[in-house]
Amino acid sequence: MEKSCSLLVHFDKGTPAIANEIREALEGNDVEAKIDAMKKAISLLLNGETLPQLFITIVRYVLPSEDHTVQKLLLLYLEIIEKTDAKGRVLPEMILICQNLRNNLQHPNEYIRGVTLRFLCRLNEAEIIEPLIPSVLQNLEHRHPYIRRNAILAMMSIYKLPQGEQILVDAPEMIEKLLSTEQDPSAKRNAFLMLFTCAQERAVNYLLTNVDKVSEWGELLQMIVLDLIRKVCRTNRGEKGRYIKIIISLLNVPSTAVVYECAGTLVSLSYAPTAIRAAANTYCQLLLSQSDNNVKLIVLDRLNELKSSHREVMADMFMDILRALSSPNLDVRRKTLDIVLELVTNRNINEVVLTLKKEVVKTQNGELEKNGEYRQMLIQAIHSCAVKFPEVASTVVHLLMDFLGDSNVASATDVIVFVREIIETNPKLRVSIITRLLDTFYQIRASRVCACALWIVGEYCLSLSEVESGLATIKQCLGELPFYSRSEEDEGNDSSKKVQQVNSMTVSSKRPAILSDGTYATQSAASETAFSPPTFVQGSLASGNLRSLLLTGDFFLGAVVACTLTKLVLRLEEVQPSKVEVHKASTQALLIFVSMLQLGQSPVLPHPIDNDSYDRIVLCIRLLCNTSDEIRNIWLQSCRQSFVSMLTEQQLRETEEIRARAQISHAQPDDLIDFYHLKSRKGMSQLELEDEVQDDLKRATGEFIKEGDAANKLNRILQLTGFSDPVYAEAYVTVHHYDIALDVTVINRTKETLQNLCLELATMGDLKLVERPQNYTLAPESSKKIKASIKVSSTETGVIFGNIVYETSNVHERTVIVLNDIHIDIMDYISPAVCSDGAFRTMWAEFEWENKVAVNTVIQDEKEFLDHIMKSTNMKCLTAPSALDGQCGFLAANLYAKSVFGEDALVNVSIEKQVDGKLSGYIRIRSKTQGIALSLGDKITLKQKGGI
Repeated sequence: MEKSCSLLVHFDKGTPAIANEIREALEGNDVEAKIDAMKKAISLLLNGETLPQLFITIVRYVLPSEDHTVQKLLLLYLEIIEKTDAKGRVLPEMILICQNLRNNLQHPNEYIRGVTLRFLCRLNEAEIIEPLIPSVLQNLEHRHPYIRRNAILAMMSIYKLPQGEQILVDAPEMIEKLLSTEQDPSAKRNAFLMLFTCAQERAVNYLLTNVDKVSEWGELLQMIVLDLIRKVCRTNRGEKGRYIKIIISLLNVPSTAVVYECAGTLVSLSYAPTAIRAAANTYCQLLLSQSDNNVKLIVLDRLNELKSSHREVMADMFMDILRALSSPNLDVRRKTLDIVLELVTNRNINEVVLTLKKEVVKTQNGELEKNGEYRQMLIQAIHSCAVKFPEVASTVVHLLMDFLGDSNVASATDVIVFVREIIETNPKLRVSIITRLLDTFYQIRASRVCACALWIVGEYCLSLSEVESGLATIKQCLGELPFYSRSEEDEGNDSSKKVQQVNSMTVSSKRPAILSDGTYATQSAASETAFSPPTFVQGSLASGNLRSLLLTGDFFLGAVVACTLTKLVLRLEEVQPSKVEVHKASTQALLIFVSMLQLGQSPVLPHPIDNDSYDRIVLCIRLLCNTSDEIRNIWLQSCRQSFVSMLTEQQLRETEEIRARAQISHAQPDDLIDFYHLKSRKGMSQLELEDEVQDDLKRATGEFIKEGDAANKLNRILQLTGFSDPVYAEAYVTVHHYDIALDVTVINRTKETLQNLCLELATMGDLKLVERPQNYTLAPESSKKIKASIKVSSTETGVIFGNIVYETSNVHERTVIVLNDIHIDIMDYISPAVCSDGAFRTMWAEFEWENKVAVNTVIQDEKEFLDHIMKSTNMKCLTAPSALDGQCGFLAANLYAKSVFGEDALVNVSIEKQVDGKLSGYIRIRSKTQGIALSLGDKITLKQKGGI
């Protein structure tokens, strides 16, 4: 059997020590050899050896030693040896130990006394402890605080033993007297801890007697005071008023640990606005004063929790929270922005946006690292503010347009997407945005940003001057035609072999791209080959940015240029009275289209134009040569209407989510309500009055956080043994994010006493048993609750298995009962989350673990199957409902969730309805770690059939 020990000693299994060698070393006079021999003996005992012959040797040769290390190892040895016989009676030779321990407790050296007192804390045999009580009590009055504090801990451990109250009858009274005279902070803390643990009423009386001095006590004692307050108020909420005053007084102490605990205690006990404001102020001060980023992140988590339940109070503190943006850490900044964006109201929107604008301007300074990523976060935050409060868009849109040529492509993309949305939702800004966009267009250096900017130019240039400016800007950025000279073509022909090699490699680099609905489409990846320069160029007036990008082989952008020019020419026909000018513009556009097609089919570039872009440009040529009214309406109106529909649907979804959250009710119509106005107000402070009012309001509106009801608890009870087994066991499993608590109830169903009953547990997966449960003795037909804690380190399905081992007086062999396995569900760690389509596609491309599950279900409706998968996997569908409407025989959707460990889980569902009505297809799961991909795949395989 494995033995528990307070110290782990390394043990090399390859070279086991022999008992005779250990005995010889212990009998010698060499102290170093004794130390080594004691370590070997402890290692052997911990690994299952008994070594009974060593006991007398240790008593004779080790007990008299004065060396501190030898004495420390001796106490460890005494801790782990068997001190009782098979019937539970203390062995007679233990009397020798008692004499040695008594001598140590009266030893002139303080260290020997201290470690012996610490050893008594881990001793459970009352027969050994009882003769030592007078010596322990004498140490309570020792001059050295190290001995006094350990003597108090020893008394607390002895008092908590089953016979402790008989051994130490008046221990609480003695400790209370000691507490009033003790000056050492640690000893005082230990004394108060004993009263808190063993005699709570005395601890409460002492606290209330010394209310005025609490703020002067030491940090350790103040932490125990907060623990006491939480425990008392949890059992009796009616008395919390007087304790809140103590907490408020502790908010001003110099210890940051105490201040942090005070704020957390205050939030858990009171709903009064004054108390919540005090806690929030404390958190904000910690946020600014602490330099450790981990501390900042923890404090931001607390502020985020406050924001969820007390948004009105937190809305006034947004500026204090925004000061955390001064931290250079991106995680701190991201979390700060997330909190502030949910606190934005009509009253503070201008101040928030002004602060964000200042931060954006600061990012232009290139001194700090990761300025591009931070700027991207700020742009997204400003975008969110402008969508909620359109009136502020005019103050930020022109500032952000300066960053369209940003070296950070993601940041520039966010800016152009923001501009695209604002120009539609704020018609008054259209003219100024178009003018500014055309003026700065040549600065744009990224292909994606150019494509979006061209779409804006094609859709929102409405007047004659705007259309002409748009055409002129695009021509200027394309440069002189043709795109290559004849001499360059000849050089291309001369190196045809090289071109063929490049083309062959380019074909192999074509890979499917992921569209917004999760389906795949072929996209040329030529710009990613080693032979072509990157699609990121320095724009200038001399050599246009569009020309440079086209010469890298970006023909998708060429197709966008063609579509934009087509729209501008079609709009020019409506606003330009002179047909000559219209024909001239049309002819120039056709010349550009033909030149792009020639460039795409020439040997100058390492790869030819792709088929999609070729077809698109040819369509534009045909359109300009022969235009009908129906086609003109499609190009000039339908595209914009689709964009408007997308924005409307997006806003509708957000509104519905907010409304759904607001409708959640926690109250029952027949709940009792305390009427505040009928209560006596005598002797109550303003804070207590506020607290009473808020309690009643929370009770009336059902916002008190209630613990899970009985039905949910029953669902979490797992039967571990059979009803016919001599020992019945069942476990109540509670999952707390990073750890799992097992409350195991063990019932002795026999007529015999079960000795050394032990719950042995083991885990599989990323689970780790924190502490091994101790041995128990169970009387006939009695029960025992055993607690076990298991740490979780990642999101994957784990298994807890084990057995119950016990002995009876009749049978010398140990009896083993194997327990049912406990499967830890991955769904306990996954929650639905939201991310943008762009972020989803980026993660999908980056994540290396994929699990592909074939669809095999009895469900015949595509939408019903998708809903079933979402419910089974606890994931959120990112695909818009409008994209899932209708009956077309197939469905593609993206699902997303996040684990409590910050891991992302991506799922793509692609299904098709067969002729016989059955669904077929695949569900692809991608994640950064293998565990979450495999566990989700197993879950989907198990649940997808439906009705399970």
